Amino acid sequence: MWLKPEEILLKNAFKLWVTEKGNDYFVLQRRRGYGEGGGGLTGLLVGTLDTMLDSTSKVAPFRILHQTPDSQVYWSIACGKSLYTFSTIPFSGTKEEISQHWEWLEKNIMRTLSVFDSSDDITSFVQGKIRGLIAEEGKVSCVQEDDPEKFREALLRFEKWFDLPQKEKLVTYYSCSYWRGRVPCQGWLYLSTNFLSFYSYLLGSEVKLVISWNEIWRLEKTSNVILTESIHVLANGEDHFFSMFLHLNETFLIMEQLADYSIKRLFDKETFQEEPSLSDPLQITKRYCLETHARNEQFRAFFRLPKEENLLEVYESFLWVPFSHFNTLGKICLSESYLCFASQDGSQCHVIIPMREVIGVEKPDRSSRALIVCVRGKRALRFSEVRDFERLANAIRRRCGMTASPQHSASTEVTYCFDHWECQNLISHFEDNPEEVALMVGQKDSSKAVSTEALMTVFHPQDTENLDPKMEQSWNIHFSEYGRGTSMFCTKKTRDLIVRGVPEALRGELWMLFSGAVNDMATNPGYYSELVDQSLGTSTLATDEIERDLHRSLPEHPAFQSDTGISALRRVLTAYAYRNPKIGYCQAMNILTSVLLLYAKEEEAFWLLVAVCERMLPDYFNRRIIGALVDQAVFEELIRMHLTQLTEHMTDLTFFSSVSLSWFLTLFISVLPIESAVNVVDCFFYDGIKAILQLGLAVLDYNMEGLISSHDDAEAVTILNKFFDNVTNKDSPLPQTVQQNSVGNNDKASSISKVDISDLIKEAYEKYGDMKSEEVESMRKRNKLYVIQTLEDTTKQNVLRVVSQEVKFSASQLDELYVLFKRQHFLSCYWMMNSPVLLHHDPSLAYLEQYQLGFHQFSLLFSLLEPWSLCSGKDALFLWAFRLLDENQDGLINFKEFCCALGKVTPAQFIQFSKTLYNLFHSDPEEESLYRAVARVTSLLLRMEEVGRRLQEPTSPQKSSTSPIQAALEGALPDGEASSTPEISSDTPNTPITLEAGSIPQEVEWSFAFEQILASLLNEPVLVRFFERPVDIQARLDHAKSAQLKAKTNK
Repeated sequence: MWLKPEEILLKNAFKLWVTEKGNDYFVLQRRRGYGEGGGGLTGLLVGTLDTMLDSTSKVAPFRILHQTPDSQVYWSIACGKSLYTFSTIPFSGTKEEISQHWEWLEKNIMRTLSVFDSSDDITSFVQGKIRGLIAEEGKVSCVQEDDPEKFREALLRFEKWFDLPQKEKLVTYYSCSYWRGRVPCQGWLYLSTNFLSFYSYLLGSEVKLVISWNEIWRLEKTSNVILTESIHVLANGEDHFFSMFLHLNETFLIMEQLADYSIKRLFDKETFQEEPSLSDPLQITKRYCLETHARNEQFRAFFRLPKEENLLEVYESFLWVPFSHFNTLGKICLSESYLCFASQDGSQCHVIIPMREVIGVEKPDRSSRALIVCVRGKRALRFSEVRDFERLANAIRRRCGMTASPQHSASTEVTYCFDHWECQNLISHFEDNPEEVALMVGQKDSSKAVSTEALMTVFHPQDTENLDPKMEQSWNIHFSEYGRGTSMFCTKKTRDLIVRGVPEALRGELWMLFSGAVNDMATNPGYYSELVDQSLGTSTLATDEIERDLHRSLPEHPAFQSDTGISALRRVLTAYAYRNPKIGYCQAMNILTSVLLLYAKEEEAFWLLVAVCERMLPDYFNRRIIGALVDQAVFEELIRMHLTQLTEHMTDLTFFSSVSLSWFLTLFISVLPIESAVNVVDCFFYDGIKAILQLGLAVLDYNMEGLISSHDDAEAVTILNKFFDNVTNKDSPLPQTVQQNSVGNNDKASSISKVDISDLIKEAYEKYGDMKSEEVESMRKRNKLYVIQTLEDTTKQNVLRVVSQEVKFSASQLDELYVLFKRQHFLSCYWMMNSPVLLHHDPSLAYLEQYQLGFHQFSLLFSLLEPWSLCSGKDALFLWAFRLLDENQDGLINFKEFCCALGKVTPAQFIQFSKTLYNLFHSDPEEESLYRAVARVTSLLLRMEEVGRRLQEPTSPQKSSTSPIQAALEGALPDGEASSTPEISSDTPNTPITLEAGSIPQEVEWSFAFEQILASLLNEPVLVRFFERPVDIQARLDHAKSAQLKAKTNK
């Protein structure tokens, strides 16, 4: 265990300790009488003495001391009870504590100490680090014991050091070192809902750092010569490095989860309706929110389960694999509606059992802690060595009871079977009564379905002469051994069959199975028919785009040259746009859906589209296609890793991103002949995006020589296009005419050698198949922050380019002002569940409309920037300035409106403008002269308005010598003032004017041009002097940046 550093003057007093390991800074010692040899007579005496002492006085047999080369003083920093490396007891397979501490010191501290100049600095750093580790261990233990005292102390320090709003939720904290150049600063890293914060006070130097999660561009684990492992954070153009964590992987995982949570909540407007624990940013916790959310996401992604499923229980067990005749070790994962198993011994075996398929559970052998799960189809799965098998059996029964339909419960007295014979009888019962199976699953009459056949069976009836009998035979053998349907075993052999090819007749069934869409459709009977009824006839932007693209979807295929195919495509796309208006319709969805309709029934094609858009390719099909751009970044990273020869020739890999975007959006359907592209789709539904990445690398590798010799991007594109045109599928049963049309036959293409798609996919799996899905997901998370921030930066540049033409700020000042405006937008969202500003944020809107401020956020930012914010009437000033800037009167202003006010001034705005001028001049040295000047300006403007109105209506009789607007203004000005009289009292009261827009005669319509007001103001030298007083804009910006977080939100 780590010890609070204590000084030791004699490191080997009376020769009681033997040095086992040592270096310039640390010594590992063993007490005599322990371990090898026993230490002779001295060891015997020491051992006897230690044995006689009571437990409170005993000395640990191993310790670690800290020393410096030029000092005789040693510090004890760690101790341990045993050390397997030096003990006479053989190593039992687990590392002892003292060895872990020594290895940690060598790995994390040794290289760092070389950067210090003095021994005192080295000792101070080591002492601070050890104290931090002790506190870290105490924090872990207190969390396990649910003792909040330590956390409460950390929270008080967090609030004291960073002065953030009290609503900011601290999630967790860690001891670590923050690097300022080459010097580490030992301190504490605090992770809260919206900020990453660090504080250190060492050797009289204070270091304080606060970074918002939504400002981070990169978050990754790195290593270099000095730092073996560290966490790199890139934010606002600055690199930050944190190292020497006791649990670096755990820390990085929490940081990654908080950054991802912030991105989803603030940029993507996710409300986390499925997970209420994440919906309120004030209630986020490390264990019960973030860790649970990450575990559920990983569980659903691996087994392709609906988003409603959550991982409830995990059991380690063995599963009997009948076709291999052995038990495979793995874990049972139980959710609300599914029982899943995944092996952990490299056999790549997993199985998914919907609870609706389970018809019985039995416990045949208590000694082996086994249970048998009986499923429909005369199948049973045997799990053994389950630690709490009775609890698991009860959980399965309970969930089956919840999912069983009322019809089945009424017609069958036996719901669960507890012995082998009853289980077999029940299986036979369902085999003989298939109508009850349909009732149990929850299926109902789907006669409303428009198309009940896949288009391929209608337009290309299967010709037995064109089919490969060996392929079908291989799959039939697989089904007989591994099962068929939702509870089929998926193993390495399954993947091998997918790579070799899928028979046309089985393609739709296997797509539904591997994507998880079969479960979506089974648990939502009749849902698609209802969507079709509700969506057909609606007219939206999405439906207009769908109609435009219908005839562009595989136009060469006969199925989409007829009304049957076009109508089915229209119904599926329209129904999905109605189901998910956040996505609606995006280009490339039509191409993908067309292929789905060829091999799946209409309702099945709909659920396959749901699985692709919402589960397998998240964030692909929206206005910003963030998901596709993220995978482009992952693809670039993989090119650098695997195709070094290509990267040496082409240093700029953005070319491959632009070329391969369609590969990812359409799963190669848009570039490959249709009969070859479906093989790619087969692999995608089994392996996910990993299959597309592998194939992309294989395509570039196959064309390496041509790409390296190409002189420009156009030539490289031509090489790839010719390659794709000559990819064939020898196993395709499609007629030659269809294959030729889809290839786009030309003379140049015929001169290039043909490539079979099965060979290309096989090569991709052989060369890049060792790529793990977990690694791909990690790369996705690492690149997502950068992609989103790049898009945000593009948005900023577009906004600044537009606004810069309207204002007089410099480019750097305008840039800083935008950053402040955007941060104020997010500040209004940080501590609210349903912030109005957040609800109005829509990335698909025009650039200027993406970030907006309500009045309260505007007034907070305006008060930090506006030089007149300290006047007595500032509240009214803010209100009417906001109304003046809000051109469309929607209660929100965008960045352009914030920077400048354009257009004409309405009566209500003019009255308040006059009042605002009076409020601005309060307590000014030239107050009286300014008041008189304002009176003259308003009088002149009103006379101009009166003359203009008479010119527009020359025949109108003069009913009164006083303009109604002038009369209204006279009532609005302070007592004793009139717009027609320039004289003004020096003691003008500063009470707010209560005149509202409604008090102005509604029949009078008039306005002033901004130029008229400006010309009138320029006629008064005293007003010109007032507004021409120099204002230090940069000082105001600096003040706003430092004070923005401290501005309290009034609720």
